[in-house]
Amino acid sequence: MSKFNFKITLIIFIFLLLLSASFYFFSSSPESKKIILGDDIHGPKGMVWIPGGTFIMGSQSRLAQANEKPTHKVTVDGFWMDQTDVTNKQFAEFVKASAYITTAERKPDWETLKTQLAPGTPKPSEDQLVPGAMVFIGTSHPVPFDDNARWWQYTPLANWRHPQGPQSNIIGKEDHPVVQVSYEDAQAYAHWVGKRLPTETEWEYAARGGLKQANYSWGNEFKPQGKCRANTFPGKQFPVIDPAYKNKIGTSKVASYPPNGYQLYDMAGNVWQWVADWYRADAFAEVAKNS
Repeated sequence: MSKFNFKITLIIFIFLLLLSASFYFFSSSPESKKIILGDDIHGPKGMVWIPGGTFIMGSQSRLAQANEKPTHKVTVDGFWMDQTDVTNKQFAEFVKASAYITTAERKPDWETLKTQLAPGTPKPSEDQLVPGAMVFIGTSHPVPFDDNARWWQYTPLANWRHPQGPQSNIIGKEDHPVVQVSYEDAQAYAHWVGKRLPTETEWEYAARGGLKQANYSWGNEFKPQGKCRANTFPGKQFPVIDPAYKNKIGTSKVASYPPNGYQLYDMAGNVWQWVADWYRADAFAEVAKNS
């Protein structure tokens, strides 16, 4: 299952509120064929040594999207990876130490913004060019998955401190994964802690936890023995918000659910996660063409 397959499979179930995600980081280490939990003696504390190997990337599942095919064999070197998502507490320490200002906290630059819009798009008024971020609002009825504008809404002053807008906060959620962070923010944090983002291949390899072509990071059954294995979207069909579950949509404390086979937490559910690669819809097809 590719990073995107995990995401798509999870987008169907995931309960993420925010556009942006937490992220994992890792650093190189002498090769070892066994899983090692770092304790500052045997590797970095809070990280896991993922032994290298060869796996089938992509998915053959009936749930798979076009950009997850065709499957292909990939060999990965071993690497260290954070055992949990980066938390609000950890990110706050970074911001305090570096005085870093996240993308969502900066006033949008029109010269940069207009390159992403259709030619001829008029410049918004200055009072419209305010810092903010996309917030999940859901829908009242089923919509095509490729029409995500239906369930995201730009919210002024939404950022990592105020994930759903200025009326929200992260008080009491210090151990929840940080959200509303851009790719640039993720890279800045990674540089500060002396690590880097994993590639898509490394992320998928780690997320599988040693399983072969499983639908989820714990196996093929969504709720084995009737038990939830991840913090997932509480409705029957993403992104439709069932009024009965509206108050249950939100992040959970990291490591609230069992880890996968590599002892990594939240490799499914809770939040989306950044990887180092730029996204390309036909990436797997190009790999197959050139192999």
